[in-house]
Amino acid sequence: MLDRRFVADNVDLVTANCRNRGSSADVAKFADLDRLRRQMQADIDRLNCEAGLVSKSIAKAANPAEREASKASGRRLREEVSEIESRLAQTVRESDDILRAIPNLTHPSAPVGGEDSAVEIRRGLTPIPTFDFKVVDHVEIGARLKLIDFDAGARVAGHGFYFLINDAVLLELALQKYAVDLLMRENFTVMTTPDVARDTILEGTGFMPRGPETQIYSITGSDLSLVATAEITLGGAMQERIFEASELPLKLCGISHCFRTEAGAHGRATRGLYRVHQFTKVEMFAFTLPEQSEAMHGELLELECKLFDGLGIPYRVIDTASGDLGGPAYRKFDLEAWMPGRGEKGEWGEVTSTSNCTDYQSRRLSIRYRTPGEKGTSFVHTLNGTAIAMSRAIIAILENNQCSDGAVTVPEALVPWVGKRKLEPR
Repeated sequence: MLDRRFVADNVDLVTANCRNRGSSADVAKFADLDRLRRQMQADIDRLNCEAGLVSKSIAKAANPAEREASKASGRRLREEVSEIESRLAQTVRESDDILRAIPNLTHPSAPVGGEDSAVEIRRGLTPIPTFDFKVVDHVEIGARLKLIDFDAGARVAGHGFYFLINDAVLLELALQKYAVDLLMRENFTVMTTPDVARDTILEGTGFMPRGPETQIYSITGSDLSLVATAEITLGGAMQERIFEASELPLKLCGISHCFRTEAGAHGRATRGLYRVHQFTKVEMFAFTLPEQSEAMHGELLELECKLFDGLGIPYRVIDTASGDLGGPAYRKFDLEAWMPGRGEKGEWGEVTSTSNCTDYQSRRLSIRYRTPGEKGTSFVHTLNGTAIAMSRAIIAILENNQCSDGAVTVPEALVPWVGKRKLEPR
């Protein structure tokens, strides 16, 4: 979340940013509540000071009547403090609810507007392929090569679940190993993370664990939810940590299953593996000093590009517009891969994203750093980026590498782990 005093002192700026982000947070009401909070706190401090003086006067009272009068005055002051503290607690709850709903500030270079206002920055090394035969989508390829069973997934868990079979399993494992090997060379600490997290951790990273608009699966009777991304667990792993400045930047890589309700999802994008309820993902996460975060954001983007260039997948890089940013993101870049099987002539589909969240998450999770020779601590900056989301990477591989004989060419980088150069009908 943003700094409380910053919001109260910059109502017009924060209101305009909310408008650009599509947020309805009532910034003016927050400012009013925060002024009231400060006034009530000042009143409490003043009354406590008076009560302290009255308490000292009791011992110095000249007679019993004066002593009883001082005691009565002390009781009245304590009752008044208690009443104001009760109103203060309610005011703080109301203002905190608004503060947590206010999105991060937006990078001045980010496009302003909705999804259609996103700007293409560049394209990857691999050109969009041309085919001299009728292309099909990954659903048909998966059925032909016996790689994916959506019917079994629906019988077992419902629509949006699936089984990967045989060569598709090898392909997913190969993608994990490919990503992990590259990130280990880039000095990431690799982890497998829990598939559940406390709701406080989800809220701390900016996810809404409960309520009608949530995309999170909650576990009834507990304060746990299934994670939508390892961003949640990697960020939460350092909750209340105080780093030495020399320890930063810290780069983590997490492998986890991801669970999303995809409530309200509809249309062609729901077909097959593109928008599913469970998938495996390798996630990058970084903790940095404030002055390091913009460079780290560029580094995470370059790693995503390196991974997909290495797979020979055509993609473009998108600078996400303000209205399409998640609450914690200051700026976000997406990689959209070319998917020949989508639509009549093929379409771009998002496969990765990387966000600089500045100190928005670290304020919620209380993650700080200290600098030698300086008093106090400051909040770190946090960043996240998808290395590879397996389901969508598999779509891009199957559709871009399909052959006229029905086979699929395995990207050269994955051959050592898949163990073959072509996936062919069994």
